[in-house]
Amino acid sequence: MKNTRAIKYAAVLVILLAVLACACLLSLCAGSADIPFRDIPGLLFGGGESIQRNILMDIRLPRLILGILIGGALSLAGALLQGMFRNPLVEPYTLGISGGASLGICLNILFKWDHVLGVIAYPLAGFAGAAAVVLAVYFLSLNAGSLKTNHMLLTGVMISFVSSSLIMLIMAIARSDDIHTIVLWTMGSLDVPNMKLVKIAAAGILAGLVASLFFCLDLNALALGEEEAASLGVNVDRTKKWLFVLASLLTGLSVSVAGIIGFVGLIVPHLMRLVIGPDHRLLLIGSFLAGASFLVLCDIAARTVIAPLELPVGVITGIIGGTVFIYALGKRQVTL
Repeated sequence: MKNTRAIKYAAVLVILLAVLACACLLSLCAGSADIPFRDIPGLLFGGGESIQRNILMDIRLPRLILGILIGGALSLAGALLQGMFRNPLVEPYTLGISGGASLGICLNILFKWDHVLGVIAYPLAGFAGAAAVVLAVYFLSLNAGSLKTNHMLLTGVMISFVSSSLIMLIMAIARSDDIHTIVLWTMGSLDVPNMKLVKIAAAGILAGLVASLFFCLDLNALALGEEEAASLGVNVDRTKKWLFVLASLLTGLSVSVAGIIGFVGLIVPHLMRLVIGPDHRLLLIGSFLAGASFLVLCDIAARTVIAPLELPVGVITGIIGGTVFIYALGKRQVTL
């Protein structure tokens, strides 16, 4: 029985890795300037200078790496929160985490903190905003010394609305140049990222992925209910605190680097749960890989649908994710 399960897990991971590899190759080849597949190895590992090599190394490869990181992080955050709340409709945007990170970035744009702190101001502002939401949800949800899941969910939703209103207030008082920057950023984009931001995001997101794997068994226990998890030896309140912090870290970094990219944290982990089951030992890694593939493919569509012009990748994820989710609701595959 154990051998059969191990073979199933290995097969799923191999398939997900193969899909991600194909998406990566397609991302490097496709665009307004097509690069033949046979030329990719030589351009990546060869020397010299050429227009194609510059496009590949300076634009498409950093964009691909960022797409993998952001897609994986958002999907992983969604899987953590859905497992924690035992609700397939929960995601970072629902709980206000991304709203807080977005508010932090808008304040950074408005007050020009990056002129003082440099490029690190963006991840700092995003994480600070997400951390502020975590603290607000935590203290507002405490009831008789314990965290109540329903209170956390409702508090997060309300904080999300407040954050959206504050962002609109900032846009109302900001200068036209800042408004333009905020609008473009809120649409989500992987366009020509700063490599320092990519490195910061990579370090934080990969650390979050590793840390989340230590909570696989706790999440499996929480799926049975908080009382049952406590009877199995899980410190429920402490586990929820750490899961919330991890999801906030992943979301804050993602929003600060790539802007608001919706539906990845909602639809991908839910569909992966339908495909590979509720065991978080496989679900967390599977959600990360599937989210990375999904965002990379959406970015390819954003770059090629109206080439040489480019659509914001958040528009593509919203259209595809919303359509798929409505279809799933129609098929009654979503448990509300």
